[in-house]
Formats: sequence, structure tokens, C-alpha cells
Amino acid sequence: MDLPDEIAACRHCAERFAATATAHLPRPVVWFRPGAPIVVASQAPGLRAHTSGKPFDDPSGVRLRDWMGVDGETFWNRDKVAIVPMGFCFPGYDIKGSDLPPPRICARMWRAAALDHVGSPKVTLLIGGYAQDWHLGKGRVTDRVRDWRSRAPGIFCLPHPSWRNTGWLRRHPWFEADTLPALRRAIKDALT
Repeated sequence: MDLPDEIAACRHCAERFAATATAHLPRPVVWFRPGAPIVVASQAPGLRAHTSGKPFDDPSGVRLRDWMGVDGETFWNRDKVAIVPMGFCFPGYDIKGSDLPPPRICARMWRAAALDHVGSPKVTLLIGGYAQDWHLGKGRVTDRVRDWRSRAPGIFCLPHPSWRNTGWLRRHPWFEADTLPALRRAIKDALT
């Protein structure tokens, strides 16, 4: 069994997920292959991705593809874009309906091996605090996103593309004006 199949078969968090408000079964969403020039290092699949088995299969994915300047065909082509989240399964909701964080055990079990399996991408997108903290150590998302020039064109720190961050985007117009054009150039270069 190769690594993506091993991850897809993982049921380590079955009891944890059964105890969430969603009381769901594990369903790892595995979306990577060796040699992809772009890695999307994200948090964890949402409920829609859990249901469809396709990462970023929701409005946040529409926003992320727009930020990257790619269409769905390119984004979901595993030879072009590898999606390696901190948690491969939807972590569920708490009793108030809020997203639970990705279980740390998933990153400990699978993350390094998954990234090694992909190889050396040309561009890595670190989306949200969980992925940024894992790759870079503790820090603030806004500071890291603002400091994009220090890591570009190989690494871009991004806020999560969720609708919940629309206010953040309005408060930080430099993100759309400065960061996104550089990100799109880096993505285009990596794909050609």
C-alpha cells in the first residue's frame, strides 16, 4: 500500500470524531502526488470536502482558486497542486457549531511523510495559523501574510479563504493590491 492509500485507510480518530457534535466517521481527504510544483498546506477539510471527498469543494475553494489565479481543472489536478492539510479528516463541529481544530495526532502521524512524498515544490502556500505554526513556529497570521516578500516566491503565508475572513480582507487592502499579484505570478511560473 502506498502512502496516500495508507492515509486514506486511517481510522485513528474514529472515537474522537464520534464524540463531536457531528458524530461522523473518519474520511481522510487525500489529494497529493509526487512532483506537484505547488503545495497547498492547509488546516483540514470542511464538511463539504468530507462529503464529496474533494478538498476545497466549497466557497473557500472558489476564493482560494481566485487568489491563485487558477481554474478548478488546474487546482484539482494532483500532478499540479498537492493539498496537504494539518488534518486529513474533517474534525467536526463543537456543540455551538464552530469548527474544531485539526487533531494534532494527524500531523504527527502523516504530515512529514506526505510532504516528503510530494517532494520539492516550487511554491508552498501556508494557509492559516495551524499550517503556518507547524512550518514556521508560533506567530501571528497577519504579520506573516504582511511579510510575504521575505519568503516569496517559494512560500506564501495566506489567511484562510473562508467567508469568515472577509472583514480581515477589507481591513488589509494591501493583501489584494500587493500580495495576490505576486502570488499569481509565482503560481503561473511554477506551472509553466
